[in-house]
Amino acid sequence: MNTMPAINGEKSPARTVVLCADDYALHPLVDEAVEQLTLQGRLSATSCMTTSPHWRQAARRLPALRPRLSLGLHFNLTEGHGLQPAAGIGAVIARAYAGALGGAAMRDAWRRQLDAFEDALGMAPDFIDGHQHVHQLPGVRAALVQELRQRYGDNADDLPWVRSTTPAGQLWRDPKAAIIALLGGWTTTRRLRRQGVPLNHGFGGVYAFDQPTPEGYGRHMAQWLAQLQPGSLMMCHPATAPVQGDAIGAQRAVEYAYLRSDAFAQALEQAHCHIAQGPLTPLFTTN
Repeated sequence: MNTMPAINGEKSPARTVVLCADDYALHPLVDEAVEQLTLQGRLSATSCMTTSPHWRQAARRLPALRPRLSLGLHFNLTEGHGLQPAAGIGAVIARAYAGALGGAAMRDAWRRQLDAFEDALGMAPDFIDGHQHVHQLPGVRAALVQELRQRYGDNADDLPWVRSTTPAGQLWRDPKAAIIALLGGWTTTRRLRRQGVPLNHGFGGVYAFDQPTPEGYGRHMAQWLAQLQPGSLMMCHPATAPVQGDAIGAQRAVEYAYLRSDAFAQALEQAHCHIAQGPLTPLFTTN
């Protein structure tokens, strides 16, 4: 599917959108879902948790999925991976807005996680985002830009694109989407655009992880697809089975079931959307 229905006898191209599976390397069931959905043509990208003790092993599966799958860094400040107590997102947000995040310590966190990505894959990330969107918090985002400039230079064409959580279309009406945008999404998008960093054009995929069936998740998907524009990004969190001990472990299996289904293919067709495959950089600009 790559065209919309005829309008006055002419066909218009479908909207090309990006679907990114977050949390790669969190658990083997997540990694398996990413691999299967990529082979099915249902994903554009995955963002990788290089802080995970499973990262090195999980990274070995990724080269075979290139170039159809873009690979990014899922910057982590809150997930302990069962090895240490996790830092709650509320506490991290409070520290960020109190000015307690940033400086040399945050630059070091960016450096270590980017080093782990590059060492395992032999490449720079195609893009950068954050677990629970921590990349957009005050102090964290400033350290990100500093590290990007030092590593990759000032040319926008050489920079990884960065996730903007500015809601696409009218999706800001969802309370959770609005909160994420208020907690750094809109501000980060404006600042990174001024600084010449490439960004996606609108964001979707935000919900309360409260749908027990694929059909329920599909209703959310239909609402997101209706609002996306070319170059918009949706996040998802699939796993091939429930992930024990994970806060959204059951919901991951629900998402996977829907994303691999004929119902998802039909939703894309009805919304005149196409899931981007291959290099994504041309979809994103600094404007």
